[in-house]
Amino acid sequence: MTYQPLKQGKACDCEHEVNSYWQELDLLKACVEQRTGQPPFVFYEGPPTANGKPGIHHVISRALKDGICRYKTMQGFQVKRKAGWDTHGLPVEIEVEKRLGLNDKQEIENYGLAAFNEQCRNSVFEYEGAWRSMSEKMAYLIDLDNPYITLDNNYVETVWWILDKFNKEGYIYEGHKILPYCPRCGTGLASHEVAQGYQEIKTNTVIVKFKVTGKDEYFLVWTTTPWTLAANVALTVNPKETYLKVNYQGTVYYIEKTLAGQVLDEAYEVLESLKGEQLEHIRYDQLMPFVKPDKDCFYVTLADYVTTEDGTGIVHSAPAFGEDDYNLGLKYGLPVLQPVDEEGKYTTTPWQGQFVMDADVDIIKWLAAEDKLFKKQKID
Repeated sequence: MTYQPLKQGKACDCEHEVNSYWQELDLLKACVEQRTGQPPFVFYEGPPTANGKPGIHHVISRALKDGICRYKTMQGFQVKRKAGWDTHGLPVEIEVEKRLGLNDKQEIENYGLAAFNEQCRNSVFEYEGAWRSMSEKMAYLIDLDNPYITLDNNYVETVWWILDKFNKEGYIYEGHKILPYCPRCGTGLASHEVAQGYQEIKTNTVIVKFKVTGKDEYFLVWTTTPWTLAANVALTVNPKETYLKVNYQGTVYYIEKTLAGQVLDEAYEVLESLKGEQLEHIRYDQLMPFVKPDKDCFYVTLADYVTTEDGTGIVHSAPAFGEDDYNLGLKYGLPVLQPVDEEGKYTTTPWQGQFVMDADVDIIKWLAAEDKLFKKQKID
């Protein structure tokens, strides 16, 4: 077979010519109608956010989606491909906030929720043309003329109907879930949103003295988040590790064996060696008596996630601020102490009204004044 020589010309001219031919042919409709009566393979696109510009990562994911749909068509299935638009959520709201010069939830409320929602509705399809153009240029076959849209009342009603069915079947319950949280926006965040803004910073770490109830003995507990100490309800050790009870400068402390030399910079006397599991349920006094618990707490718990790579081998657990802590709380029936409001500010502590991330220095000063601080340092 002899092939015709390739004409020298602009690649974009060829692209436009082929796209025009496909549009004239209505290729997607032809593919669907050609398989009338055949087994269906239904494809609903995971919807992009309509008010954001498409990027190269969308090209990658759409190439994979398109390949699967074309493959199923070649197998004989009738493949209907429905596009979708995600018009809800933080990206839309933040875009409108920037446009209107609003800085927080209170300013949104002052502007008016109805007016703000209308601005969001008007903004969501700002880049619809760019998405359509990208889809055509990469030959992504998808029905953009009849999409599902998350702001459509029919869609919203369907979601509520499904939730009602779940509720009637007993699949919905009230509980807590630990999520990344944005105090400025007043909402939870997806993990990937947090990862996008990841930065390495210097932070204050402290080793704190938790007093054993009724004894002149202390657990040495390391934390990189002093601001969570007001929500403490338990201490946690690794059941398989070895812990020492030592006399150091006239005071008795508990610390993990391999870390003792790093933390205690002077000679110490070993009084007893114990496995972590032997420490379970030993009680201690509440470190910061500002939030009263409604369940039994303030004792040692066990968990395999406690490491001996750094610190003291003993960690403090605050179910309000950590997924591992919360799951541990479910296991032991611990309360959730929450001394922080939706704006990330303390409520019932000496630092009431102060943003938690700005309170570390004051918290460390309080620990020192109460003779509960063993050591402090900054780390990256």
